[in-house]
Amino acid sequence: MVYAIIVDLSDRQLYLLRNGSTINAYPIGIGKMLTPTPAGKYYIVSKVSNPGGPFGVMWMGLSRPHYGIHGTNNPGSIGQQVSHGCIRMYNSDVLQLARLVPIGTAVIIRE
Repeated sequence: MVYAIIVDLSDRQLYLLRNGSTINAYPIGIGKMLTPTPAGKYYIVSKVSNPGGPFGVMWMGLSRPHYGIHGTNNPGSIGQQVSHGCIRMYNSDVLQLARLVPIGTAVIIRE
C-alpha cells in the first residue's frame, strides 16, 4: 500500500490517503502568521516517540529541516494558527498516523 499525506492549511485538516483515496481526516494546528507552515512537497524522514517538550507523544520530522508533524501537550491549540510552522495533531491522532505511514511517505502541504 502506498500512503500519502495532504495538509490543507485553509481548512486546517490533514488527510491520509491510501492508494490515492482519502481514508481519514484529522484536525490540525498550523503555523501562526509570523511563522507560517511552509507549502510544498516534503517527506517523512524520522519518527521519535515521546520527544519531550511541547511535541506531545510523537514527532515525525519532515525533509524540510526543523519542521514536522507532531502531537501536542496543548490540545486546545488544534484548529488554531499557533505553531512555529509545524503541524500539530491530537496525541491520539498522531499516534494512529505514525503507526500507518512509513518513513519516506510524501507530505503535500497546500494553501
